[in-house]
Amino acid sequence: MVAFDGAGKVALITGGSNGIGAAVARRLAGRGARVVLADIDEERGGALAAELGGRFVRCDVREPADSTAAVAAAVDAYGGLDLAFLNAGVSTGTGLDGDFDPALYRRAMAINLDGVVYGVHAALPALRARGGGDIIATASMAGLTATPFDPIYGANKAAVVGLVRALGPAHAPEGIRVNALCPSFADTDILGGIKDHLAETGFPILEVEKVVEAFMAILDGDDAGEAWFVVPGRESGPFKFRGVPGPR
Repeated sequence: MVAFDGAGKVALITGGSNGIGAAVARRLAGRGARVVLADIDEERGGALAAELGGRFVRCDVREPADSTAAVAAAVDAYGGLDLAFLNAGVSTGTGLDGDFDPALYRRAMAINLDGVVYGVHAALPALRARGGGDIIATASMAGLTATPFDPIYGANKAAVVGLVRALGPAHAPEGIRVNALCPSFADTDILGGIKDHLAETGFPILEVEKVVEAFMAILDGDDAGEAWFVVPGRESGPFKFRGVPGPR
């Protein structure tokens, strides 16, 4: 395993204005990478891009054209793209019983799943033109285990995991590695009102830096199609899925 050298590398980060995206941007910039932050939070994203000597582009990942424009902005600014971190995400805010809200459902699915699909579609040609590169999507432990408290969130994150597992072997032969990052509850804005509840129940909250370390470990590796778990008190690594029984 060789530590990621960012010198000359160009990274696009959706949801890059704060939380995990911002922390990864700082780490990549510290390794010499040129970062392009794509987000709807123009104030924080613009300030962080200026701090890191990078670029900011407004991007609503629900819109395919915005992802295409974000990739084009990275290529225009720095001549290519080596890494796409598809990280934008939201909590759901609705269940499937009497509290069901179709608008909140569509918002969560559009950002958490469609945003990854559109991001991959936009990034692949630029990575291919570079001779290869990395796509890392932020999924969640909710994509690996049951989430009765938020089934819609679990559904879209499980879909991201399934997507990555399929894309990994499909694009590895051309030097494009696709992997997923699956953190449990991390100390970011996405926790919203449940942060106090987690503290009251003693549920451990991940430090964002631990998620960043797992992200860098994925970059430092060689494999594709993996879903890396990140939970408090354990060393992060790829989740080992059991083999699916075949026909007899």
